[in-house]
Amino acid sequence: MNRPIRVLVAKVGLDGHDRGAKVIASALRDAGMEVIYTGLRQTPEMVVNAALQEDVDAIGVSILSGAHNTVFPKLIALMKEREMQDVLLTGGGIIPDEDAKKLNEMGVGKLFPPGTNTSDIADYIKIWVKGKRNF
Repeated sequence: MNRPIRVLVAKVGLDGHDRGAKVIASALRDAGMEVIYTGLRQTPEMVVNAALQEDVDAIGVSILSGAHNTVFPKLIALMKEREMQDVLLTGGGIIPDEDAKKLNEMGVGKLFPPGTNTSDIADYIKIWVKGKRNF
């Protein structure tokens, strides 16, 4: 790779708790990635637009509000519309296993529950990007 992996970390919707997103952003930076954190209360459109502008390799969405079945499908649809099939959409938060499985089937990458080792998240992103992106 000629440049660091670029990851956009986002909090979508009215969920005002971003401690976990900040911890992940810091861990990904420590793992050598370039991280763009969008802050709180983003819309799916804002996240996808920022991802395009920043030319990211991955989007990581933190959801604790229970809106995962609305947010992730909207993000996937917007990414397809903008031909971003080579960008990883991953995330984490309070997402029941059954919902995570359905989201994975729709095209969402691995979803990480609270307490996941941050190195596991960084390794997943590195492996996915290495296998899917050419730069």
